[in-house]
Amino acid sequence: MAIKQHGVTLAIVEKFLGSNLSLILILVSLVVGAAALWLTPREEEPQIVVPLADVLVQFPGHSAEEVERLVAVPLEKLLFQIDGVEHVYSMSHHGMAVVTVRFFVGQDREDSLVKLYNKVMQNTDAIPPGVAGWVVKPIEIDDVPIVTLTLSSATETDYQMRRVAEELSSRLAANRDISRIEVIGGRPRQVNVYLQPERMAGYSVDPLAVERALRAANVEVRAGDFDKANENVLVDAGRALMDPAELPGLVVGVHAGRPVFLKDVATVEDGPAEVSQYVRFAWGPAWEKSEALIAGPATEAQVDPTIPRPAVTVAVSKKKGTNAVWVAEAVIEEAHALAAQILPDDAAMAVTRNFGETANEKVNELVEALAVAVIIVIVLLAIALGFREAMIVSVAVPIVFGLTLAINYLAGYTINRVTLFALILSLGLLVDDPIVDVENIHRHFQLRRRSSRRIVLEAVNEVRPPLITATLAVIISFLPMMFITGMMGPYMRPMALNVPITMLMSMLVSFTVTPWLAYVVLRKSYPQEESSGSPMHLAPLEDPVVKSAEAVRETALYRIFRPIMAPLLGSRRNAWLFLGAMAVLMLLSVWLGAVRAVPLKMLPFDNKNELALVLDFDEGTTLEQTDAAVRQFERFLRTAPEVTDFQSYVGTASPMDFNAMVRHYYLRQGSNVADIRINLVGKRQREMKSHALALRLRPELEKLAAETGASLSIVETPPGPPVIQTLVAEVTGTPASSYGELMATAKTVAARMAREPGVRDIDDTIEARQSKFVFVTDKEKALLNGVTTERIASTLKVALEGQAAGTVQIEDERQPLAIVLRLPRPLRSSINDLSQVHVAGEGGRLTPLAELGSWVESTRDQTIYRKDLQRVVYVFADAIGRPPADVVLDIEADQVAPVAQPEGPVEQVGSGWVSLATPRPVDGRTFIDSGGDVAWSVPAGMEVRWSGEGEWQITLDVFRDMGLAYIGALVGIYILLVNQTGSFSLPVVVMLAIPLTIIGIMPGFWLLNVLGGGTVGGYPDPVFFTATAMIGMIALAGIVTRDAIILVDFIHLSLASGRSLFDAIMESRVVRLRPILLTAASAMVAASPITLDPIFSGLAWALIFGLLASTIFTLFVIPVTYWLLYEKHPTHGLAEAVEK
Repeated sequence: MAIKQHGVTLAIVEKFLGSNLSLILILVSLVVGAAALWLTPREEEPQIVVPLADVLVQFPGHSAEEVERLVAVPLEKLLFQIDGVEHVYSMSHHGMAVVTVRFFVGQDREDSLVKLYNKVMQNTDAIPPGVAGWVVKPIEIDDVPIVTLTLSSATETDYQMRRVAEELSSRLAANRDISRIEVIGGRPRQVNVYLQPERMAGYSVDPLAVERALRAANVEVRAGDFDKANENVLVDAGRALMDPAELPGLVVGVHAGRPVFLKDVATVEDGPAEVSQYVRFAWGPAWEKSEALIAGPATEAQVDPTIPRPAVTVAVSKKKGTNAVWVAEAVIEEAHALAAQILPDDAAMAVTRNFGETANEKVNELVEALAVAVIIVIVLLAIALGFREAMIVSVAVPIVFGLTLAINYLAGYTINRVTLFALILSLGLLVDDPIVDVENIHRHFQLRRRSSRRIVLEAVNEVRPPLITATLAVIISFLPMMFITGMMGPYMRPMALNVPITMLMSMLVSFTVTPWLAYVVLRKSYPQEESSGSPMHLAPLEDPVVKSAEAVRETALYRIFRPIMAPLLGSRRNAWLFLGAMAVLMLLSVWLGAVRAVPLKMLPFDNKNELALVLDFDEGTTLEQTDAAVRQFERFLRTAPEVTDFQSYVGTASPMDFNAMVRHYYLRQGSNVADIRINLVGKRQREMKSHALALRLRPELEKLAAETGASLSIVETPPGPPVIQTLVAEVTGTPASSYGELMATAKTVAARMAREPGVRDIDDTIEARQSKFVFVTDKEKALLNGVTTERIASTLKVALEGQAAGTVQIEDERQPLAIVLRLPRPLRSSINDLSQVHVAGEGGRLTPLAELGSWVESTRDQTIYRKDLQRVVYVFADAIGRPPADVVLDIEADQVAPVAQPEGPVEQVGSGWVSLATPRPVDGRTFIDSGGDVAWSVPAGMEVRWSGEGEWQITLDVFRDMGLAYIGALVGIYILLVNQTGSFSLPVVVMLAIPLTIIGIMPGFWLLNVLGGGTVGGYPDPVFFTATAMIGMIALAGIVTRDAIILVDFIHLSLASGRSLFDAIMESRVVRLRPILLTAASAMVAASPITLDPIFSGLAWALIFGLLASTIFTLFVIPVTYWLLYEKHPTHGLAEAVEK
């Protein structure tokens, strides 16, 4: 057969085949690959850029509704006008508004912030009178600390540990790759001036007079300069306080002609500030397996290491674009060195978060999985092809990966779990082209019983068209994923880039290195053909297809396939019955998803070494009550064998992660909130995954929450885009609806959620009633005593909250040493105590508050939440053991119209009602028949939206985009095949292999649930069909098309050699069986290590099950369909291909 085509690709093959350019390509690819592997930053997950900013506006003296009306609403309207804004949220409190603007994913952060600042600054003239100040606080992914260092001691106080932490943070800040360091916990140093009301009354001094006197005495200013004797002399006036010991001697007033010193009316204490938060650290039962301790003793003698001790956390964030692994290692190394200098002997320093280490571990773990996959593939090829052939194919792996990593680095991507999964997935695909090349070259050498460059060129040319088409089909199947929107887009983009690049590099290697290496390695086993000149211009050899026909008939495979295929290719009725059976199998497979036998979820649960407990108590709960409740949770955690350590944050937020950033946990402050961060022993040292462990701990934790009155959320770090909560109901109404009506409707929704099986951690944004007292000034009495309402309010603020009256300038102090005035706690804990505080009038006469007005008891204003210019009340919950989509559809299906009359007993909750009927078992619900038979209803005008902030919305978006990507891949592959074959019908035959994958995927996932699904802690722990499994389906569209193309291409080669249609079909199955099985098996075994990963296991199982079913059925469905379509055609479909 002569070499008829003289295309560019064949010229490239000839050029590399006759030279040593392949060696240069191998060397270059290895060098650039190694450089890219070293230089590319590493991280565990791809960075998702979501520009966020909080605008905090102070509007003192105004109710929540006034703040909403005068500040939040106008500001929302302005921010909503900014180009690229996706959502605008706001919270209106008494005296303050927090407006959050969130831009679309992928918007440039700097441009977004410039737009935000411009819009705010252009409208400063519209700021209402009374606004005391505003600040814009941008938040981004790089603000998330990658390292947290926790300092603790059983003997030192939190105040002492705070000072050590401040020194440590100051020295760590010298690292140029650090963007931010925050110290959390511990009481800072402060000069507390505790005013004594009785003494002040005796000396005729009020709190405001003391404050003025302190400010007036603590002054040092540059008065100017003068010239004298040809020298310029500077003049300063006053002297700032340089030592807290100076304070007691300051004069704060005059009484009876004598000076009144501060020590006469107040007690001065230089020491820790008053307690406003508690931070503790404790080792868990598995603390000896932890490597977190980097300095100091794990425990002091005779002290149980699991007993919580006061602690302070130093949270370190890196700069954008820096390598998380390198920065984390540098920070920890420096902290270890500094510990010897500044850490007390009885204090310990532990690394309680190290995202650099987790990223490095994940990368190393996946590199190990990649190495295992490479070895498995090589062993498979060695068994099927032979050792030398396997080595030829395996050379393509480092070359392709080296070039791919280089392009990945140039494109600005990092090395993360998605990048490495793309490489592992590509491993089974990149060897396909070299396998087909080597197998065909090997077959031609055997048929000719000799070797030459001409035979190599003929062998490569024979498979070149289907190789190019098949490779482009795989590329087309992945490219649409570049256009996935939302947070899932940037998360999956490394895969959408790296897989196509890998396939292009694989095709390049198959046309350059593989033919050359195959000829060099295999030629020694066959006699050399003497020839001269260009191989492309030599006389034709005998047709290998004709020569192999008789040999094919003698093979065992032919004798096996013939009796199976003869009835199908001899009777159109049998052929149609067979295809009908395949259609029924496919419908049954789809039915498994429709009846929820295969649960669907956006992403599965990850297996992290951490968990978090988020605790909320009723507003008005004291810090001590909250702390006492948290200690009960701590006692339970000390019994969990997988816990290495945990940190409790009471009254303040813990160091945020990406999940907390999106959920705004970093804004959590107050005496009624608490977080507990739990670190677990390494995943290889425990039997349970972190999700299963959370399920096991849940019953006891829920019991503790019920006993302490806490609202509990067990938070697991999501593997991909985070959401506010898995289930979020947004309750909205009409513009005329009051916020009270929205809250009443929200209570109805929460009650319905509580009736749904598998729904836990129910909470809402409705605040508990908190008492407050308002001092109402008697204007007449105040005027008679020369006292203003403003002076009364300022006096009360000094007495209760305290007032900073300047700082003491101590040379070695790392932080400003504030002077704070307030009443001692025992004298500010009741209305009677406060009523005895005196206020000075214009003439200096002191009058007690009791004579200037009265106290009125009231309640705290409810915070008003808004989203996108509309009032909203959120109801949150978590779906345990069930997909959130199932829960949402069931609850929505049970909602009835407001005018509907309830059937059976109901409970009136809020403004609606909920049926008291027993919920229908979950196993009996399907997507066709949704609902739990627990009817519920809300008033007319109220809307309950589930597709806002929960997982349901992102699930809809992701599967919508995935579906569109799947359709786009199918359309692209069809267009490619039409261009290649010149036929509109033949591509349909080739693409029949695609739906056959469903026959393997859906039953496969059903089988995984039957064999692997279980129950932990009384909750189901199923295997979900996730977005990553959908990616596997999309990938299969291109992968299985490759096998069908190779099969149909050989049918055409046989027909062109004069074979009958039956013989051509039979010979194509036998001759192409080995490369088809090898390519499929390579992809399957390469995916097998991924099955151990909690996130991408869905992708791996989809590939394995889909390839298994499609490969088997393709060998029958494609030939039978081809025979039905072209059996009566004069040329059996060859004319179209030849013409093309």
